[in-house]
Amino acid sequence: MGKIAFMGAGSTIFAKNVLGDVMSTPSLCDSEIALYDIDHKRLNESEVILNNINNNSNNGRAKITAYLDRKEALRGAKYVVNAIQVGGYEPSTVIDFEIPKKYGLRQTIGDTLGIGGIFRALRTIPVLFDFAKDMEEVCPDAWFLNYTNPMAALTGAMLRGTSIKTVGLCHSVQVCADHLLKGLEMKTDNLQWKIAGINHMAWLLEISRNGEDLYPEIKKRALEREAPHHDMVRYEIMKRFGYYVTESSEHNAEYMPYFIKDKYPELIEKFNIPLDEYPRRCIAQIKGWEQMGKDLVNNKNIEHKRTTEYASYIMEAMETNIPYKIGGNVLNAGLITNLPKDAVVEVPCLVDRSGVTPCYIGELPPQLAALNRTNINTQLLTLEAALTGKKEHIYHAALLDPHTSAELSIDDIISLCDDLIEAHGDWLPKFV
Repeated sequence: MGKIAFMGAGSTIFAKNVLGDVMSTPSLCDSEIALYDIDHKRLNESEVILNNINNNSNNGRAKITAYLDRKEALRGAKYVVNAIQVGGYEPSTVIDFEIPKKYGLRQTIGDTLGIGGIFRALRTIPVLFDFAKDMEEVCPDAWFLNYTNPMAALTGAMLRGTSIKTVGLCHSVQVCADHLLKGLEMKTDNLQWKIAGINHMAWLLEISRNGEDLYPEIKKRALEREAPHHDMVRYEIMKRFGYYVTESSEHNAEYMPYFIKDKYPELIEKFNIPLDEYPRRCIAQIKGWEQMGKDLVNNKNIEHKRTTEYASYIMEAMETNIPYKIGGNVLNAGLITNLPKDAVVEVPCLVDRSGVTPCYIGELPPQLAALNRTNINTQLLTLEAALTGKKEHIYHAALLDPHTSAELSIDDIISLCDDLIEAHGDWLPKFV
C-alpha cells in the first residue's frame, strides 16, 4: 500500500474516523499517512491521536507523519482526502451569516447553497487549485476524495479546472434510508434503495423490502407523525413533490424558497427550522473541543472501529479490485438526462481498480429535476465566477439562488454581494 495524504488534518474527529478506517482495513493498514494542516496545534493533536490508534488497533503498521510543507505531504500520494475549511468559523462563517442578517436574510447552515454557500465556494476554490497545481507536479495520478462543502461547486471546479481525478463524497446518501425508516418506527432490514440527484438534494427514488414498495407506508406514517421533530421540512417536500430528499431539514429549508420567509415568520416554528444552526454548532464544537481534545490526546488506549465513511471503502476497492458501490459526486455528462451536462450530480458509482465508474440514471421525475436545476443554476454560476474572475457572475449566482431571490430585491442582492466581497477581503481572490 502507498501513501494517503489528508488535507485539513486539524479536523481531528473527521481525520480520526477516515484514517482510523484506513488502519482498520487489512489492505490499507500498512499505508504511509501524511497529515497536513495550517493549524499546527490541531495538526499535532491529530498526529498524537492517530498514532495512538495505530498502536492500539493496528499494531503500529501504518507510518504517520505530520507535514508543515504541503507539497511534501502530497508528494507520491495515491489518494488525497480533502477536509479543509477556508476562513474557518472566524472570520468567514461569521461574515457569511451576520452581513446577510442586516438585509433580513436568514440562514441555517450556509455551507452549500445560498449566499453563504456561494462565498464559501469562492474562497475555497483557489485553495483547491493550489492543491491541484502541487498534485499535478508531485502526484499527478492520485485520486482526490473531496469531503469539503459546497460539494457540487468544489468538485466541479476540480473536474473542470484541473487534470486531477476527483470524486466528491458526502455522508447523507448511505444513512438516508435508515434515518427515514427509524424516524417512522419501521424496520431497516433487507432494504433495497436507489438514490440520485445532486449533493444535499438527491432523491430516494426507490425503497423496498423483499420486493415490496415501502413508499406508501412511509408516506402514511409521515402524515400521521404530528409531534414536532427534526425531519419536518423533508416530510413536507416528500408530501408535495413525492420523494424523500437525502440531506437534513435544516439544509433543505434554505435550498428552496418556501420555508424561511420574513413575511411568514410562523413557518419557522411550524417546520421546526433552526435558524443560525451552523454558527451555534461551531461555537459548541470550539468550546467542546477544549476538553474533548485533551481527553482524546491523553487517551493512550484509544481504539477505532470502522465507520460508514466512503473513503476507506473506495481505497480498498481500488487496491483489491473487489467492487464497491458508493454514492459519488461526479460530472453529469449525460448520467441524468434532464439535468445539465456540466453539472455535478450525485449518483451510484462502481469503484474498482479501474477507478470510479458512475451509473447511468436517465430521467429524474420532472418535478425533482426542476428542483435540482434551481440549485444547479447557482452552483454553475458560482463556478463561472471562480473560473473567470468576473464579479458579474457572483451577482448572477446570488440573483438566481432560490432562497436569496425569494427574500431580497435585485438592488439589495447586488449590495449584499458587494458588502460580502469587501468584508472577506484577502480571503477572496480579486474579481473584476
